[in-house]
Amino acid sequence: MSEPTQPPHQATGSPGTPQPTTGSVTPREEYPVTSAVGGDRRHRHPAVEHVGVREPIDRRPGDPQVTIVLPCYNEGEHVLLELERISAVMDDSEFEYELLCIDDASTDDTLAVLTSAAATYPQMRILAFRRNGGSGTARRIGTQEARGEIVVWTDADMTYENERIPELVRTLVEDDSYDQVVGARTTEQGTHKWARVPAKFVIRKIAEWLSRQRIPDLNSGLRAFRRSVSLPYLRLLPPGFSCVTTITLAFLMNQHDIKYVETEYFKRAGKSKFKFFGDAYRYILQVLRMVMYFDPLRVLMPPALWLVLIGAVKFVVDMVRHPFYFPASTILLIVSGILIGSLALMADLLVRSRDSS
Repeated sequence: MSEPTQPPHQATGSPGTPQPTTGSVTPREEYPVTSAVGGDRRHRHPAVEHVGVREPIDRRPGDPQVTIVLPCYNEGEHVLLELERISAVMDDSEFEYELLCIDDASTDDTLAVLTSAAATYPQMRILAFRRNGGSGTARRIGTQEARGEIVVWTDADMTYENERIPELVRTLVEDDSYDQVVGARTTEQGTHKWARVPAKFVIRKIAEWLSRQRIPDLNSGLRAFRRSVSLPYLRLLPPGFSCVTTITLAFLMNQHDIKYVETEYFKRAGKSKFKFFGDAYRYILQVLRMVMYFDPLRVLMPPALWLVLIGAVKFVVDMVRHPFYFPASTILLIVSGILIGSLALMADLLVRSRDSS
């Protein structure tokens, strides 16, 4: 439902009214929004959009080429520095862009800082959530609402080399054989470094084995990809940090090539939202879930075959030691292997029928 308020860009000096320059952003009236997220209509800031869950918008002539999705949750102390850094490097580039800042129901002054900066940065759009949905939800809705064909994901905590965003975009523009470019971090600066490094290494190796692909950085938050390619996979994104793992595996499992570019990773500004044990557990589950979604035989058939093989060997040993006497453990091994193998074949059949529909 279209709101009667003026377009957010009109108040900020962006192309809410006809402009003689090229590459202007399409007026907001052509992109109706809903009130599912935003709060009381009478108290909304005119520069803030309030968008609920809906179908992805269609790109239209005059839309920018690039959309930078910047989730913000309690980043009030330093988000302005990120806005300055990203806007400066994009203004100096050859790309028309929009900076889509998503306030994920921050409890500090993040939204106030963003709205006060709207007049300074005409390419900025602001989406405000009423409830905290997690970085995955913010990135998913941000990608659905993006007006650029190339979408960039990054963080607002000063950890990534956002100065290199034009380089990532340029790679996609100049080489259409790649559908995603990822900034592969060469260092680890997060909390619980003693545990994060080996845990991420193990998870990455599991993902490489399951996907049959080399993955230098499985969960980097700095990446650029083609929006049109990503749309079928957005429904798979979980609400938390493992959304970046999901989009990586979704592309790889569907033969979309990813290029990795080495980048630096800096100390985080503000308090980390990452919880080691809970988020690491979810990372592992998400890797298994994604490969099960695309290639269930890769996950289920190896343990099924091993159970049947061990059961068969034990069957022979039992037959030699005690002719025609088979312990329950032997029968259980063989039956378990057959059941898991049958489940694997049924899951593979479902995947193939889904892909052909």
